[in-house]
Amino acid sequence: MLAIEKHCLALLENSIATDAAHNKAHIFRVVKTAKHLCNIEQADPNIVIPAAWLHDCITVPKNHPDRSKSSVMAADHALTLLAKWQYPEQYYSAIHHAIATHSFSANIPPETLEAKIVQDADRLDALGAIGVSRCLQISGVLGSTLYSDDDPFCEQRTPNDKAFTVDHFYTKLFRIAETLHTQAAKDEAQQRVTFMRDYLTQLQREI
Repeated sequence: MLAIEKHCLALLENSIATDAAHNKAHIFRVVKTAKHLCNIEQADPNIVIPAAWLHDCITVPKNHPDRSKSSVMAADHALTLLAKWQYPEQYYSAIHHAIATHSFSANIPPETLEAKIVQDADRLDALGAIGVSRCLQISGVLGSTLYSDDDPFCEQRTPNDKAFTVDHFYTKLFRIAETLHTQAAKDEAQQRVTFMRDYLTQLQREI
């Protein structure tokens, strides 16, 4: 496992993130969380750890028409890398599944414990203080306005996160917390969502 992690680290050193929210720091956090959940759930680290490291080895921008295919593209490329690094072939199928299913936009249900853990680890990184920060970073790149002047918190209108950053909390981020699988991830998500709701309350006060 140390050998495969060294290869993944070397790969990251030469990679270019498609946006500030899918950079090396994101990978490190997902790997750390995935290892933690793997240990709690007693899953197979031979699947979870490589999948966590390589889950974003191929990414496309949020507004790209092929965004929903990104995770499958990453899964395919991950197997090419693992073969190059002579990783045991017996884990390929499970790793491919774990990477392909991690994406929210792909909408592919995870069928194994290991895939659920990788998905949970990635989705937790969209919540809490990190989640708010990543949301703001991506919205800045996409040129979204922070909030609607008429109805900042979507009380009387349908959320539109292509136009307003805050709307993304309602269209996706709060929904993510409801899709988690492992109990440890669900518990952590509750704390992070509480922070996010406090953030919106503070924002409302300031507006």
